[in-house]
Amino acid sequence: MNDQTTTYDVIVIGGGAVGENVADRTVQGGLSTVIVESELVGGECSYWACMPSKALLRSGAALSAARRVGGAAEAATGELDVAAVLRRRDSFTSHWADDGQVGWLDSAGIALVRGHARLSGVREVTVTGTDGMTTVLTARHAVVVSTGSSAVLPDIPGIGTVDPWTSREATSVQHIPESLAIIGGGVTAAEMATAYTSLGARVTLIVRHSLLGKEEPFAGELVIEALRAAGATVLTGEAPVLAMRSADGDGDVVLTLASGGTVTATEVLVATGRAPRTDDLGLASVGLPDGGWLTVDDTLLVQGDAADLAGDWLYATGDVTHRALLTHQGKYQARAAGDVIVARASGRAVDDSPWGTHVATADHSAVPQVTFTDPEVASVGLSQAAAEKAGLRIRVLDYPIGSVAGASLQADGYTGMARAIVDLDREVLIGVTFVGQDVAELLHAATIAVVGEVPISRLWHAVPAYPTMSEVWLRLLEAYGRP
Repeated sequence: MNDQTTTYDVIVIGGGAVGENVADRTVQGGLSTVIVESELVGGECSYWACMPSKALLRSGAALSAARRVGGAAEAATGELDVAAVLRRRDSFTSHWADDGQVGWLDSAGIALVRGHARLSGVREVTVTGTDGMTTVLTARHAVVVSTGSSAVLPDIPGIGTVDPWTSREATSVQHIPESLAIIGGGVTAAEMATAYTSLGARVTLIVRHSLLGKEEPFAGELVIEALRAAGATVLTGEAPVLAMRSADGDGDVVLTLASGGTVTATEVLVATGRAPRTDDLGLASVGLPDGGWLTVDDTLLVQGDAADLAGDWLYATGDVTHRALLTHQGKYQARAAGDVIVARASGRAVDDSPWGTHVATADHSAVPQVTFTDPEVASVGLSQAAAEKAGLRIRVLDYPIGSVAGASLQADGYTGMARAIVDLDREVLIGVTFVGQDVAELLHAATIAVVGEVPISRLWHAVPAYPTMSEVWLRLLEAYGRP
């Protein structure tokens, strides 16, 4: 039954970090806004992705870092306290309770409706609560889809009989399994292989093609080398997993590989891709296909042929746009979307030129990302392969980070690599990659250089402090030479 109808200026479907940011911007712009959330306010990042995964990784990384420094290494003779690591992880997820996030919504003046949201017409959303009651919400100006993505399980014979993990189970586990097989070659697979190896599990990582294949090739190679040195088994270039089954008697899972071999493990993590959470969103009611990614323009307006879309009211931000499946990039989109919704609602001019106030231009060529493996992989912009595919005239600059004085102080025998891609026609950086211990904090300087299109000639005047790892910037410039 329909028990009430409520009107707001803006309706945001999805209360994760991205949806929260959209709502914050629209409320700050004077628009009444409601978030509809079917699970926990704070979303995937807060409870099953960014925060718990990095908490699982951090203790092992800190211990490994101590063991690479003479004097500290002699003191760091124990093993990780796994129970303490899990307790610390639990603290970052607030024990999977969203009271704090709900309190923030209230303090920010953002309304919350709990339940499953479906588009039911132009600027109309029907929410079904857990009690079966429905609420019809209408928007004066905009509806924003920020429902994120979910893990995809491939069609492998037997997969339904072995209860495999996805990223959610891997980041919320309460007991570390004796052994873990991981299928996949992306960020989740690499990070969880690193975390579970440090936590004492026997890890087998099965990579069909290459590890971290969207990064520079040396990134995956250095991570594989480190995983093997830490005790993990990494199978690269393997044919697909042909089947899964429970082992006789002991509850383990047996994976059969097309290469003829088998892998047996206590648990299996499948990390082979993501799908948009749009299959039960009511997209068909506004002329869009259910279950698909949502194509948007740079102001995050959903694009489509349906006449119902005319009027500039349906937006999408975050994973569902398939532009960059990263929390920080989704929040960037959210800021642009929130601000442009306010501008359009108030009749103010919209700045939708490249790098303008109301667009997410960086999605195309300046996306920063850190993979928190050990070594870390930090990159922004185009890889060499992507730049070549784009037909750009480039020069590739490489330098071993371990040769920088600051890196040698950071860790004995520091191993790492830096690469910068220069657009020769404009003499600006279009891509930078760092691989090594503690390189994540080098990334934002690279992001500023790429986004700001800082000329190489001006970068010579950005003097890195000595002795820090940032001196790698000077070495890259020296490799290029004075313009």
